[in-house]
Amino acid sequence: MGIGIIISRRRPRVVTRKGKPFAANPLLAERLPRWRSRLLQLLLLSAFAVLAGRAAWLQLYTGEFLQRQGAYRYARTLELPGVRGRILDRHGEMLATSVPALSVWAIPKDLRTAPAQSLRELARLLEMEDAALAAKLAAAGNFVELKAGVAPATGPRLAALRIPGLGVTAGSRRVYPQGATAAHVVGFMGRDGKGLEGIELADQQRLEGRHGRRRIIRDRLGNIVEDQGALSWPRPGRDSVLSIDGKLQYAAYKALKDAVQTFHAKAGSAIALDVRTGEILALANYPAYDPAHPGARAGGAVRNRALTDSYELGSVLKPFTVALAIERGKVGPDTPVDTGAGRFVIQGAPITDTSAHGLISVAEVLRYSSNIGTAKLALDLAPRDMWEMFTSLGFGQPPQLGFPGASAGRVRPYRAWRPVEQATMSYGNGIAVSLVQLARAYTVFAGDGSVIPLTLARSDAPAPGVRVLSAATAAAMRRMLEDVVEQGTARQGRIAGYRVGAKTGTAYKAENGRYAFPRKYVASFAGLVPMSAPRFVVAVMIDEPGGRYHYGGQVAAPVFTAIAAQALQRANVAPDAPVTELIAPPDPAAIDD
Repeated sequence: MGIGIIISRRRPRVVTRKGKPFAANPLLAERLPRWRSRLLQLLLLSAFAVLAGRAAWLQLYTGEFLQRQGAYRYARTLELPGVRGRILDRHGEMLATSVPALSVWAIPKDLRTAPAQSLRELARLLEMEDAALAAKLAAAGNFVELKAGVAPATGPRLAALRIPGLGVTAGSRRVYPQGATAAHVVGFMGRDGKGLEGIELADQQRLEGRHGRRRIIRDRLGNIVEDQGALSWPRPGRDSVLSIDGKLQYAAYKALKDAVQTFHAKAGSAIALDVRTGEILALANYPAYDPAHPGARAGGAVRNRALTDSYELGSVLKPFTVALAIERGKVGPDTPVDTGAGRFVIQGAPITDTSAHGLISVAEVLRYSSNIGTAKLALDLAPRDMWEMFTSLGFGQPPQLGFPGASAGRVRPYRAWRPVEQATMSYGNGIAVSLVQLARAYTVFAGDGSVIPLTLARSDAPAPGVRVLSAATAAAMRRMLEDVVEQGTARQGRIAGYRVGAKTGTAYKAENGRYAFPRKYVASFAGLVPMSAPRFVVAVMIDEPGGRYHYGGQVAAPVFTAIAAQALQRANVAPDAPVTELIAPPDPAAIDD
């Protein structure tokens, strides 16, 4: 019997909806066109291709740019300032140096929310008045520097205040130990750390240090999380060693200040030179200023008058006319000159002496400072010879010191000279020179008749000079200048134990092309010490002395004496004259030049 298999065939169940088969839905029955599906595929593929291309572009062509942008948000390069070089005097004494300091700054909108007590304490730490601090914050925008040059020890005390928006930056500030004494030599710096005046400006490249760089990484709060090391190390600036002698500079400044105040003068200048090397040992002006205090740098106090101002200095220029007349063989020291009754007229213009001297020698022309005698010597010379003499001495040309603002003075071309102008220039009128130019010119009498270049840098080597006079003429001039101190108008320039040669000068002051009225004067005094072997030239100018005394022998000579005596002592120069008694200064009223 066979086995049979019965297979049941059940009809599939039809899903219905509301009595109708589900497949009967028209949306399911609708078939999409084939092109639409292909378009969708193409769009998707295109989007993926654009993304892939963009990714490739970013990776292959802009990777470095993106890395820089990322580093910009977390990496920083700190500047490591190079310390500025020092300025030293010839003995290594400090004239200018840099010390660590803080710059305190603030974001005003944050700082204004600080408690009043904290702001008062901030003002106290910064040595400011409460009102001044409030005014500074009120006038500021998004950022303000509250104070620079704050002592580093103040930093932790500022941080302890926990004032929002208050910050400090480490830096340095310039210190000038001699203050106003050497201000016109040293100069000062601006807020950008660059020199603005004096040696600070002249030696800017030498003094300026090279900044270094250091790479760090900060978090979003500004905290340093990694130090990646120095990219370059800072290099300090080089020191400038000057020819200035700090103690002699102080003596010159003090003597000058005393004279300006005693004689109620407008200003004064003084300079001392070493005639062997051309070094400027002292260069002082008054009024002066403290270079460490910006508020003091105002008006005429900043002017380095010895270099930047030129004047008609009067009779201190007479020795050059006399020297030229001797050099040309026109006269000798004993040649007589008729000065008459004290009045001499040239082209209708009178030239006068303070008193009638009559017939006197050339040496006595200097001794009595005779304008008439000097004018007659000049009129016997060729104008070109006088002009060449003046230019050979450096008049009409700025001193080659590398110092900013040096004046050239004024010497008119000789072809334009009239006889009366040639005569007046012979005794220092109508020709303008600075005090530095005058001091340099006097070096021609110190040795063999050569004028030497000047320097503000220390130098131990003899300076090469330019021959202007013969050695014989220079020696004759030294004897005559010494006679002016012993018997003439420069008697207040005597120094106990030393032979001195000098000349006084007093001139009307010219303003706006004409001589001022009522009369204003410029008093001057220039000379050499010791006369047995000249070592120093000292020149002094007092601008507008007031009161009873205004002659160079009255107001400028005491400054010369103080500076020259100190210079001789500092250099241990042996006396070259016997000291028989203390020298009593003559009555100033008896001095007339």
